[in-house]
Amino acid sequence: MSTLTYREATEADLPFLDALIAEDEVAAARDPVTAGMVQEQLEALHAITADPAHTLYIVERGGEPVGSFQLSFIPGVSRRGAWRGQIESVRVAKAARGHGIGKEMMLWAIARCEQKGCGIVQLTSDNNRDAAHRFYERLGFEPTHTGFKLKLK
Repeated sequence: MSTLTYREATEADLPFLDALIAEDEVAAARDPVTAGMVQEQLEALHAITADPAHTLYIVERGGEPVGSFQLSFIPGVSRRGAWRGQIESVRVAKAARGHGIGKEMMLWAIARCEQKGCGIVQLTSDNNRDAAHRFYERLGFEPTHTGFKLKLK
């Protein structure tokens, strides 16, 4: 039986999400949390919650938040019109790591993708996250593509 619960993020969760980013060395170096980000974060959260194809999840254990990830469903005409499940911003609180939470979160997300009828589940992971890459490979993910990003602001 799962010890984790999953719910949609709310505005009240922004401090927890900021704390996850701050304790993530790669994310904190790339995109440090600042007080001036609040309005942009609120606008992004509202856009996510307004669109049924996207959900930002807060993962709790015993009523306390321990992790988060975003799950998006993307339609496409390739792969015989298969939907894609896109998992992003996967984070587990530093104090909760090493207890199988990340694995349980990903298996839960994959199950949601199966329920949606997705033909593929995909995610991206920063090139500097060797341990995360090994984790995803243990779950069956394969590094089949090279991702490119163009920073606009």
